[in-house]
Amino acid sequence: MDLEKIRKDFPILKTKINGNDLIYLDNAATSQKPKSVIDSLVDYYEKYNSNVHRGVHSLSVKATDEYEKSRSKVRDFINANRDEEIIYTRNASESLNIIAYSWGSRNINKGDDIFITPFEHHSNIVPWQELCRNNKANLKYIPLTESGDVDLDKFKSMIGAKTKLISVTHMSNVLGILLPVKEIIDIAKSTPAVTVIDACQSVPHMPVDVKDLDCDFLCFSGHKMLGPTGIGVLYGKFDILNEMPPFLFGGDMISEVTYEDAKWNDLPYKFEAGTPNIADAIGLGVACDYLKNIGMKNVWNHEVEIGEYIFNKFNALDNFEILGDKSKEERGGVVSFSHNKIHPHDIGSGLDRFGVAIRTGHHCAMPLVRSYGIVAASRASVYIYNTKEEIDIFIDCLLEVEEYFK
Repeated sequence: MDLEKIRKDFPILKTKINGNDLIYLDNAATSQKPKSVIDSLVDYYEKYNSNVHRGVHSLSVKATDEYEKSRSKVRDFINANRDEEIIYTRNASESLNIIAYSWGSRNINKGDDIFITPFEHHSNIVPWQELCRNNKANLKYIPLTESGDVDLDKFKSMIGAKTKLISVTHMSNVLGILLPVKEIIDIAKSTPAVTVIDACQSVPHMPVDVKDLDCDFLCFSGHKMLGPTGIGVLYGKFDILNEMPPFLFGGDMISEVTYEDAKWNDLPYKFEAGTPNIADAIGLGVACDYLKNIGMKNVWNHEVEIGEYIFNKFNALDNFEILGDKSKEERGGVVSFSHNKIHPHDIGSGLDRFGVAIRTGHHCAMPLVRSYGIVAASRASVYIYNTKEEIDIFIDCLLEVEEYFK
């Protein structure tokens, strides 16, 4: 990876914050956008802005072609079987809600079990809580070992004929650890359960192959992988999606309407009611092109290297504690930490004075953060444009913030 060349592709990195060069370490929340993605949005609105699937004039044909090309790029990016398995949503939260309402409300019955892990983002907790509450099912958590790993043996002993859905994150947005999703999916095959993978923190950062995983559903958000905000993806196996009823009703998701009744459109349009987010879907396709050109193995290797560099820096610090198991050999470029006296919000505000952007709070994973006996944490998360030099500056500024609060 040519870091210098990559950094030139991101206009925002030239921004000054309080007179300092921006050091952006909040990538687990949202990534920055390369010029090619930004240009694709301008290009759509300036040159062929039109609705899709509905017109025969040149602008509509062009918009439809580019919109559907982007779907093919996403399909190729995660190695799905067919374009119809790629549903465009607003974000991963909406994707998970579609599964809960469209599949879950009709397939989860009284007394059934849904399994998730203690590592989940709120978006992979709350929809299942609501589904279990409404359908009188049971939400259960996959147990952990003493070292904090998923206990696959205990999990095997807990599942059975009543296990109908298993939904797990691929990589924790707080700890940066990879979960054994392939093993969990393999275990699930002994039950009637469908498997759901929250891949928001994995698809942008590492090679993800849905055929290899053999999951039933997988979701992620475009804005975390160099794409625009407001565009997400729900992948589902064709046969399962085809049996599911629509989630929203209206234009474009129908094939025929009378005054008395309606018939639904084919996949994927059955789940894309109304005018879609055309420009941002096109932008997501360009983001896929950008990442594919770099190579996802290269992206992952870079982030593992930078993440290890951060860990080594923190190990030399007093008064700071990294959340999670520090012995993990391979993890993403996400480090959450706390200070024994300074509140995370004060750390975040102090770092902002130096142009360093990190995340503070519970990171939409309140149960997990609170399990460490704290109410909030600070988090630094890296991406393809971050350098070791930036990490050095981050650590130096962190120590200056600590000195100030002393």
